[in-house]
Amino acid sequence: MTESEDDWEVDPINPRNWPSTKKWVSTAIVASFTFVSPLSSSMMAPGLPEIADKYDITSSTVGALCLSIFLLSYALGPLILAPLSEMYGRKWVLFLGNIGLLAFNLGCALAPNAGALIAFRFLAGLAGSAPIACGGGTVSDLFSERDRATAMALYSLGPLLGPAIGPIMGGFIAENAGVSYVFYVTVALCGIVSIVGFLFLHETYAPIIRRRRDEKAEDPEKAAIRRAYLTENSPSKWQYLWVNIMRPAILLTRSFVCFMLSLYQALMYGIYYLMFATFPNLFTDVYHFNTGISGLAYIGLGFGFVSATLFGANISNKIYLHQRAKNGGVGKPEMRIPALMFGSLFVPVGLFWYGWSAQAQIHWIMPIIGTGIFGFGLMTTFLPISLYLVDTFAYAASAVAAASVLRSFLGFVFPLFGEQMYAKLGYGGGNSLLAGLAIVLGIPFPIWIYYNGEQIRARSSLAR
Repeated sequence: MTESEDDWEVDPINPRNWPSTKKWVSTAIVASFTFVSPLSSSMMAPGLPEIADKYDITSSTVGALCLSIFLLSYALGPLILAPLSEMYGRKWVLFLGNIGLLAFNLGCALAPNAGALIAFRFLAGLAGSAPIACGGGTVSDLFSERDRATAMALYSLGPLLGPAIGPIMGGFIAENAGVSYVFYVTVALCGIVSIVGFLFLHETYAPIIRRRRDEKAEDPEKAAIRRAYLTENSPSKWQYLWVNIMRPAILLTRSFVCFMLSLYQALMYGIYYLMFATFPNLFTDVYHFNTGISGLAYIGLGFGFVSATLFGANISNKIYLHQRAKNGGVGKPEMRIPALMFGSLFVPVGLFWYGWSAQAQIHWIMPIIGTGIFGFGLMTTFLPISLYLVDTFAYAASAVAAASVLRSFLGFVFPLFGEQMYAKLGYGGGNSLLAGLAIVLGIPFPIWIYYNGEQIRARSSLAR
């Protein structure tokens, strides 16, 4: 079980009592894991035409599948890896997941056909989901709710900035060295991050730290008796794993708040990956960019994410601290919601701007500006949702995993119908449809949860 806030404060084993430098080093390492994993998911996006030529892929859906299959396993992985991190600790789940990501990306580079490439991409996504499964829980381990916003912003930047930088790198690599070297570069980055993580990443989950401390200090005879008692009277590891695997599904199905926040975040992520799958055609066919230059089209998204991290995290933290001060110094998860309301206004504006400027085929900078506005809104909504989930639910890693499952699933699905949707509706109509969905989910629901979230939490056995 996760301890109460008071237990965290007095426990000397509590990582929240670590020196600030140690906490931020751990957070930065986890953020680097979280950056490399989604970076590898999107680096191949500008090279999709070359991959289609290399493997004789004629279907646009199969071509998009080579990109988005990563997201399907990305959705499934946290269901297993998040509970494993609560059974065995965060560090080794993160480290071994990154080693798996390295190995399967090497398989992608050497894949002899499209089927093998898709299979290795699936396995790479499964391994690469480890930081998504553990990252939110790690931030919760290290920082109390009043200090969490900046650390969560750093962690959240990885899953969003990684996919934006990946295509910029991948476009030039694919054009100048060949698409296989996109995967070799990912292998090298995974190797570097693995070495740093192995040397400097500490275990952050207090129950695991405490258990290991007690096992080392315990008398061998007593330890043997205790293990025999636990073996006889406790559920098996498989039973325990099953209970933990089911927890994200329980959170999604039994908590309306968790489901709706996860659904809105998933919609943003699905649109985000839809852009990855459709940018190559838009900027090569309409704006006549070559493969390398077309990767630069993703700069707008990256700029939006960075500006949101610098600006949005600061605003979010100030709003939270101001409301907490008004409440006598007592913080509530609902105090994260005003920042969500603010960010949700930018999402439809960015989508309308991007879609209709692309439809009119005006200067290429205009759709890129639209994606920057969308990126700002996406990051500014992503952060308060993640913070709300971590603040609200007792099992923080499982709550973040529940959101990531839905998010990654829509990230997998959306690219599969992107070309067909834009062929029917055009870039203007297609993005207007998506903007309408963003308005329906992103405007009224945050207002409702701001005023009613506390009463809902009080009735929930899943909340803290």
